[in-house]
Amino acid sequence: MAEFECRLKRYRQLKDLTQEQLAEMVGVRRETIMRLEKAQYNPSLKLAIDISRVVEAPIEELFIFE
Repeated sequence: MAEFECRLKRYRQLKDLTQEQLAEMVGVRRETIMRLEKAQYNPSLKLAIDISRVVEAPIEELFIFE
Protein backbone atom coordinates (compact mmCIF):
# COMPACT_ATOMS: atom_id res chain seq x y z
CA MET A 1 0.00 0.00 0.00
CA ALA A 2 1.27 3.47 -0.88
CA GLU A 3 2.50 5.69 1.92
CA PHE A 4 0.99 9.14 2.28
CA GLU A 5 2.97 12.21 3.34
CA CYS A 6 1.41 15.63 3.74
CA ARG A 7 3.46 18.84 3.75
CA LEU A 8 0.44 21.09 4.15
CA LYS A 9 1.38 22.48 7.56
CA ARG A 10 4.62 23.99 6.27
CA TYR A 11 2.88 25.72 3.35
CA ARG A 12 -0.06 26.86 5.50
CA GLN A 13 2.32 28.45 7.99
CA LEU A 14 4.24 30.20 5.20
CA LYS A 15 0.93 31.86 4.25
CA ASP A 16 0.39 32.78 7.92
CA LEU A 17 -2.92 30.91 8.01
CA THR A 18 -4.43 29.04 10.94
CA GLN A 19 -6.05 25.66 10.42
CA GLU A 20 -9.41 27.36 10.99
CA GLN A 21 -8.76 30.04 8.37
CA LEU A 22 -7.64 27.53 5.76
CA ALA A 23 -10.59 25.27 6.51
CA GLU A 24 -13.02 28.16 6.02
CA MET A 25 -11.36 29.16 2.74
CA VAL A 26 -11.70 25.65 1.27
CA GLY A 27 -15.09 24.78 2.80
CA VAL A 28 -14.18 22.08 5.31
CA ARG A 29 -13.97 21.77 9.09
CA ARG A 30 -10.77 22.54 11.00
CA GLU A 31 -10.59 18.88 12.00
CA THR A 32 -10.21 17.94 8.32
CA ILE A 33 -7.17 20.20 7.99
CA MET A 34 -5.76 18.79 11.23
CA ARG A 35 -6.18 15.19 9.98
CA LEU A 36 -4.61 16.09 6.63
CA GLU A 37 -1.58 17.61 8.34
CA LYS A 38 -1.16 14.42 10.39
CA ALA A 39 -1.47 12.32 7.19
CA GLN A 40 -4.54 10.61 8.64
CA TYR A 41 -6.83 11.60 5.76
CA ASN A 42 -6.46 11.46 1.98
CA PRO A 43 -8.03 14.51 0.35
CA SER A 44 -10.42 14.37 -2.56
CA LEU A 45 -9.07 15.77 -5.80
CA LYS A 46 -11.29 18.86 -5.43
CA LEU A 47 -10.08 19.53 -1.89
CA ALA A 48 -6.44 19.02 -2.91
CA ILE A 49 -6.87 21.51 -5.77
CA ASP A 50 -8.64 24.05 -3.53
CA ILE A 51 -5.90 23.83 -0.89
CA SER A 52 -3.19 24.02 -3.52
CA ARG A 53 -4.66 27.26 -4.87
CA VAL A 54 -4.98 28.85 -1.43
CA VAL A 55 -1.43 28.08 -0.31
CA GLU A 56 -0.06 28.65 -3.83
CA ALA A 57 1.86 25.37 -4.00
CA PRO A 58 1.64 22.49 -6.48
CA ILE A 59 -0.44 19.53 -5.35
CA GLU A 60 2.61 17.33 -5.87
CA GLU A 61 4.48 19.36 -3.24
CA LEU A 62 1.65 19.21 -0.70
CA PHE A 63 0.56 15.60 -0.94
CA ILE A 64 3.10 12.84 -1.55
CA PHE A 65 2.09 9.25 -2.29
CA GLU A 66 4.93 6.71 -2.43
